[in-house]
Amino acid sequence: MSPTLSKNPQPISGDNNGGDGGRIPVDEWLPITESRKGNVYTATFHLLCSGIGLQVILLPAAFAALGWVWGMIILTVGFVWKIYTMWLLIHLHEAVHGTRFSRYLRLAIASFGLKLGKLLGVFPIMYLSGGASSLLVITGGKAIQQLLQIMSEDDTMPLSAVECFVIFSCFAVVMSQFPNLNSLFGVSLIGGVMAVAYCTVIWILPVTSDLQRSSVSYTTRDTSFDNIFNAIGWIALAFRGNNLVLEIQGTLPSDSKNPSSKIMWKAIVVSHAFIAICMFPLSIVVYWAYGDKIPATGGPMGSYLKLYEQDYSKRVACFIHLTFIFNCLCSYPISLMPACDNIEMVYTTKRQKPCSFSVRMMLRVFLGLVCFFVAVTFPFLPYLAVLVGAIALPVTFSYPCFMWISIKKPRRNSPMWYLNVLVGCLGASLSVLLVVASALRLADKGLHANFYKP
Repeated sequence: MSPTLSKNPQPISGDNNGGDGGRIPVDEWLPITESRKGNVYTATFHLLCSGIGLQVILLPAAFAALGWVWGMIILTVGFVWKIYTMWLLIHLHEAVHGTRFSRYLRLAIASFGLKLGKLLGVFPIMYLSGGASSLLVITGGKAIQQLLQIMSEDDTMPLSAVECFVIFSCFAVVMSQFPNLNSLFGVSLIGGVMAVAYCTVIWILPVTSDLQRSSVSYTTRDTSFDNIFNAIGWIALAFRGNNLVLEIQGTLPSDSKNPSSKIMWKAIVVSHAFIAICMFPLSIVVYWAYGDKIPATGGPMGSYLKLYEQDYSKRVACFIHLTFIFNCLCSYPISLMPACDNIEMVYTTKRQKPCSFSVRMMLRVFLGLVCFFVAVTFPFLPYLAVLVGAIALPVTFSYPCFMWISIKKPRRNSPMWYLNVLVGCLGASLSVLLVVASALRLADKGLHANFYKP
């Protein structure tokens, strides 16, 4: 049931257990919950755009390291795992009578207490928002540079990487000026269509072409611990987006007869049907077509895409890069929205009034500048994606299980209690193993830390 929103311009106080996350401003003032006029279509667009991202392109590289059998097993298990934890989250959204947990951090505080909830939730949530936005600047900027190089007749780079970062950031900051999350549904639709387009082209071309594949080998060369778990990390990172599930559900109307969980579950089923149609064929077909030719190191935009320019045409390569750039641009404001919401929460709490249009615009320009600065300072961030992303991995694979136990309180030793304890512990263990494996890989292979030199 939807809570009755206060018209009193004073912040609302949380309960003694921190269930409401401490003192917070009224929801009508903040961009995530400013509009609750969403529907199954808008929620589907948001889930589709946030669910298919740049990590999907790295899936064939994960298959090149893991092989057919383990690649398929881990991809399938990861997909089912994510669907399950999303089901938990949408039913926790209104688990406390009269309260809607429209932000992941507030649910973490309600589940684990104020101190532990902030300790476990603040860094992963802010990384998944600000860090993902910075990663989009790097990847989108590099994609612009590669597109210009492909289009140039002499195969030169007309613009530097920093100039491409500036171009991408300018467009991204403009697109982030939409007032609230619900108003971004058109942007999400475009981003989702672009993602489906480039994923479909990437896997359809090898199937429909008559190129010879006789020299392709599927033998995994490096079976070391760090290489295997690094590949598992790429697959795990492809199942991102759980940090936005509660926020997207917060844009939906809800009452006792039609709770938002019903609408949200329909949106999850539809959006993830499209995501599965993109993920699985792309992983399988590209690995079938190129096998050990795919660089097992991954790299920005999937280094194997250079093979497409060689095997097909510049037009095909340009189309893939262009749709990829549009997807990155459309994903940027959605990824940045939790950070926008947090910084506006700080402003409204101190000022006791909502942000004006000019203040909101300046705050988002400021966040855009921060993301640009991070991108220029750490242009090697994509190569640290598994290491840093593994720290935030429990947001998707572990925390929802323990939140369910804390709030729903299933009977101890019941099947639901055992299932969530097991899945939650496995998610936490996977996070630790991926951090260790990524650290070992960095120690072995090294890292070209080109600060301020993208």
